[in-house]
Amino acid sequence: MTLDAALDYARSRTPQTLADLMDWVRIPSISSLSSHAAEMQQAAEWAAARLRRAGLADVRILPTTGHPLVFAQWLDAGPAAPTVLLYGHYDVQPALDPAAWDSPPFEPQVRGERLYGRGTSDMKGQALAMIAALEAILQTAGRLPVNLKVLIEGEEEIGSRHLRAFIQANRELLACDYAFNPDAGMLAPDTPSVAYALRGGLRMDLTVFGPRTDVHSGTFGGTLHNPAQALAEILAGLHDEAGRVTLPGFYDKVRPISAEEHEELNRLRGSSVSAASASEFYLQASGAPALWGDPDFTPVERTTARPTLEVLAMHAGLPGEGVLNIVPAKAMAALSFRLVPFQEPADAAAQLRGWLETHVPPTVRWELTQVGAGGRGVLVDRDSAGVRAISQAYQDTWGVAPAFIRLGGGIPVVAQLQEELGVQSVLTGFALPDDAAHGPNEHLHLPTWRSGILALVRFFHHAASPPSLQGGGPGG
Repeated sequence: MTLDAALDYARSRTPQTLADLMDWVRIPSISSLSSHAAEMQQAAEWAAARLRRAGLADVRILPTTGHPLVFAQWLDAGPAAPTVLLYGHYDVQPALDPAAWDSPPFEPQVRGERLYGRGTSDMKGQALAMIAALEAILQTAGRLPVNLKVLIEGEEEIGSRHLRAFIQANRELLACDYAFNPDAGMLAPDTPSVAYALRGGLRMDLTVFGPRTDVHSGTFGGTLHNPAQALAEILAGLHDEAGRVTLPGFYDKVRPISAEEHEELNRLRGSSVSAASASEFYLQASGAPALWGDPDFTPVERTTARPTLEVLAMHAGLPGEGVLNIVPAKAMAALSFRLVPFQEPADAAAQLRGWLETHVPPTVRWELTQVGAGGRGVLVDRDSAGVRAISQAYQDTWGVAPAFIRLGGGIPVVAQLQEELGVQSVLTGFALPDDAAHGPNEHLHLPTWRSGILALVRFFHHAASPPSLQGGGPGG
């Protein structure tokens, strides 16, 4: 292909690509709400139509037990060329309290250098960047330098719950050399990033039972172990005073952080980040009065390279506004593990159950329920062909080599593709840490996004013959 022609095309189409993104964001494709099933179908159809407009002829909408998948392929680069599977998702989080937004979440609005709206950053903007880069190449060269498959799902925000079964049933359709996933983001507008590790996860619900029904607190208070109080006492015992998880064996498979990785994780673009500046970032981003956690590790390490057990929600008594003078019959907590590579979800579930069997008093009964299958943490090869190709593309676009980072969250498809197809993923993207993904006023930094489209054009060019990680100057 003629790389310069494709880059010029991408630049010239920037206004139209932004208009396209705004059209896609207007579709409230909220996968967790059954009332939005029609919008989920509409968003899938929009993605399929946009892929066809880009120049891909073989585009399909494939059903699952849940929301549909969008699949496309272009396989005319020949058997010697690599096959790359592009991954994205079209579903978004609920907007929750619309009053917390400065503009309606599904009425995208450009303010300054940012596009505001639910899904702009996570991840319709990232998915459309891939499509725009493909279009630039196909419309100028008439062909792609690599064989290509595209998979855009509609359930990432609910744990990709039906994706594994789809992969298992379509191994040949999805066969590839590696996957490219731009759902991982970057550190800063001038710091392109490649993620080499993700944490896995596990959700558990713990319910503590006391009396058969809610009973009067004046009659029974003080003679029954209140399930809400018992639950609070149980939850308090899951961590020690330094924030370490107390489950026996929980850290057995956690690999230590090497001195080299410690330095790399705590450095931003060549200069060491002090404990004070790192703490300031987390305090400002969260609004919390102080940080908390294992003092043997820095905030960056605690949030990316160490496992956690979090309490997501607690409930007892009257739901909603008001209060009842009762000893409630039960109390519930939603728990979430973040697991690092080599930890197993089944082990964490067994460790929690074993701890509860030892520590829950006989004054209450309890029930532990696993929510979903859970997922393993992932490590990827930092010297793979795909990583070398995107690294050179970033060098060409930003004039700097990418930072290699670990992510505290998980992306279910990464582990699923690795386990079911034996393929690794290139984890990157153009979302920024302050994009407010999943929160009110989610937004996309447009200059970074536009540079990302150009980087993706270069990535497809380099993917045909991956270079070493050297050279290249800015070329935005």
